[in-house]
Amino acid sequence: MAPTDNNWSRRDFLKAAGAAGVGSVIAPIESLADSADEPRAMPTRPFGKTGVRVPILASGGSMDIQQLMLRQAIKWGVTYWDTANSYYGGNSERQIGKYLGKYPEDRKKIFLVTKSHAWTVDGMTRDLNTSLERMKTDYIDLFFLHSVRNINELNDDIKGWSQKTKAGGKIRFFGFSTHRNMEKCMLKGATLGWIDGIMMSYNYRLMHTDHMRRAVDACAKAGVGLTAMKTQGGGSVRTNTENELTLAGRFLKKGFTDAQAKLKAVWENPNIASICSEMPNMTILMSNVAAAYNRTKLSRKDLRLLRHYAQETGADYCAGCTDLCESTIRSDVPIGDVMRYLMYCRSYGDRHRATMHFNEHHANNSCRSKLPPGRRPLQAGGCWR
Repeated sequence: MAPTDNNWSRRDFLKAAGAAGVGSVIAPIESLADSADEPRAMPTRPFGKTGVRVPILASGGSMDIQQLMLRQAIKWGVTYWDTANSYYGGNSERQIGKYLGKYPEDRKKIFLVTKSHAWTVDGMTRDLNTSLERMKTDYIDLFFLHSVRNINELNDDIKGWSQKTKAGGKIRFFGFSTHRNMEKCMLKGATLGWIDGIMMSYNYRLMHTDHMRRAVDACAKAGVGLTAMKTQGGGSVRTNTENELTLAGRFLKKGFTDAQAKLKAVWENPNIASICSEMPNMTILMSNVAAAYNRTKLSRKDLRLLRHYAQETGADYCAGCTDLCESTIRSDVPIGDVMRYLMYCRSYGDRHRATMHFNEHHANNSCRSKLPPGRRPLQAGGCWR
């Protein structure tokens, strides 16, 4: 007898997965193949009031980018490329520069985004010039001030720098990314009048909260282009509970993976211009592109199940509201940052990245002395313990 939506066992899930096979999950090969009758094109959306349309799927560059991946991304329409001055010690930007040095004609196809951690005019100028040199380009489409925690950090000096640099042609648009206190930053950013784009964590866990809804609506009304990141909400379903099996099994029967369904849930909101996704291998790139090409929408029941799952597992997820948790501790412990690094390690399986970021915090902010009792700093290749 076929399992019901509310009665999926591990055996049911594995049986369905075996019957479905890799090729039937949103039929990725068929979806990506060129067709003379119906040529495929990556869907695009307007990026705020900039007048530019961007693909709904963007390539995140926080990993060590491979040239073959960049070439294939162009062919499949993933032409929004996101990176940062600091990613992989600058190697992310260097790999993009290597690609553009070989295929300079592709520069006009790419919406190129990079970020700076500097908080001074001189520092941002230095970072921008370094990024331009590394990536072998004369301009950046969107330049972000990275990881804004309080909108007051965007002072008049930064406003003047952004306007002067845009006028000089080195950047087209300016904005900020935010991982912490995102909704407050977004609401205030929407009132400034000189912010073109914002990148924030946004996923099936966060999209239903009243704070995030108001923040997204305010940005959309102000014409600020929005890019969603961390859209998997802490990682993929690992099918180790009955509720996870039910969720994954339902999507599998419909031809989605749970990861594809989570992308599609974000795209349900037309105010999200693009999803920035880290795609370190061809399998994930193909799967995400197939989801973007596919026009099937999630049902209300699908979205309701995702929301229910988010509520059940919310205790394991850091929502970025660090103004609440960090304000209760006397010492300056970066709870939100540490939780994000734990996500890199435990959910993404990227211990090296988690180690690198945590140890940077230790070096820059003396985190070792601020760790809770009994905790040890990260060791190379291991998780925070």
